[in-house]
Formats: sequence, C-alpha cells, structure tokens
Amino acid sequence: MDWGMKNRLSRIIRPSDGRTVMLAVDHGYFLGPTTGLEEPRKTIEPLLPYADTLMLTRGVLRRCVDPSMDVPVVLRVSGGTSVLKDDLSDEGLTVSMNDAIRLNVAGVALSIFVGAANERQTLLAMADLIDEAEECGIPVVAVTAVGKDMVRDARYLGLACRIAAELGAHIVKTYYCEDFEKVVRACPVPVVIAGGKKIAEKDALELSYNAVKRGAVGVDMGRNIFQSENPVAMIKAVREVVHNNATPEKAYDLFKTLSARKQQKKKTA
Repeated sequence: MDWGMKNRLSRIIRPSDGRTVMLAVDHGYFLGPTTGLEEPRKTIEPLLPYADTLMLTRGVLRRCVDPSMDVPVVLRVSGGTSVLKDDLSDEGLTVSMNDAIRLNVAGVALSIFVGAANERQTLLAMADLIDEAEECGIPVVAVTAVGKDMVRDARYLGLACRIAAELGAHIVKTYYCEDFEKVVRACPVPVVIAGGKKIAEKDALELSYNAVKRGAVGVDMGRNIFQSENPVAMIKAVREVVHNNATPEKAYDLFKTLSARKQQKKKTA
C-alpha cells in the first residue's frame, strides 16, 4: 500500500483511535430531495465541524460545500437508477476517476447488490473501480446495498462484506444485525455501519454503540442525524459513542442537554 493510499485512509478513519463518524448525505442520487436534505447546503454546513468524513455526490460537493472546509470526502460514484424504478440494483459508475482526483477526494464509494438481479454488473463495476482507484492511491468504500427481498442477517451481510473485501474494497459499509461480530470477524477490512431509516435518537445511539462494541470502526450515518430534531446535538452524541466509548444512556443525556440549551436560546433570543 503506497503513501497516498495510507494517507487517504487515515483521513477517513482517525489513526488516533481507529474510528470514524462519516456523515452520509448522498441520498439524493436516487431519492431526490430527501426530507432534511431539500437544501443540502443548509443541512451540511452546521454539521461539517463534527464529521470525520463527508459522503456525498459530486454535484452537491461542488455546489453546496465550501472548498475551504478541510473535511475529507468519500465521493459517491455509482448510480443510474431512481426510487421510481423497481430494481435499484441496475446501477453503474457515474463519475470518472479523473474527476474524483480533481475533487481531491479521500475515497470513492459505490453500491454492490449481492443476490439481486444485477449482482454481477455491480460486482464487476466495483472491481473495475478498484483497479482504477488503486492506480491513483484512492480507497474504495463498498456499500452493501440490500434489495427488498434480502434478509439483513449475519449470513447474507457476511457474504456481501466478504465478497467486497475479496474483490479489493478498502472499507465496507453494511447494516447492523444479530451476530454482527461474525460479519466483522469474517471481513478482513474495516467495517462501518449504515444508519438506515430514521429511528428514535436513543435507538440510533444504541445502534452505534452495539456496532462499535462488536467490531465496527464507526458509522456512516445520514437520516438519523440530519432528520433528528436537533442534528448538531445528534452528531455530537454519536461522536461520543464512537470516539469516547460513551454508553447510549450518556450519549442520549448529552443529546437532551444540548437540545434543551438550544430551546432556551430560542426563547431568550
């Protein structure tokens, strides 16, 4: 592994503790103006100081993120389908490696759909991306997307994660599940968990805690942060879990305290 690759990986996953809080705001590439991301700049700006890494598309990066902000970027480079299509697995590469380099990214990400109709297509696209990215010293994050008919259990997710690692992915993003430690143990590269659909703040903190406790290096969380009643308080609470090993209870107490302060400021303003 060359210096450039190691340097970029160290920007995604903090060397000091081997953990990361990735902020996922790439939902619009197939969902359009997702709730909470209708105006990406307004959502992203207050959260940037607390994100170790930002995961998004090149369009939003160019238009909605101040280039003076020193936050590592993992660039979404797959797409080609929308939520209107029944089969979301019909994806392909949407960004050239030259453009990724111009955007000075720390990594690139694409989805693989193991077990779906276009499994082969997405796996070969990832293999091609890894070949190109290796030449440029850029890490690849494999996102183990789950189709409507797929069960999110250790057997399936373990299969998807292992295949991604075998093909050369440098980091794998997957879902938390029962027996999650088996998924991590069988995957020879770092694993981060997806936040998934919006759930209660305390539940999202418990999800983060359980995942890290069972071997994940962190989270790549989106809706459970930017759709929270207090997104800044939520990302701070997630950071406490990931980087400071706070219990879900302590992290939730922090969230409530910060939220109460915000309400008090509004009343006195």
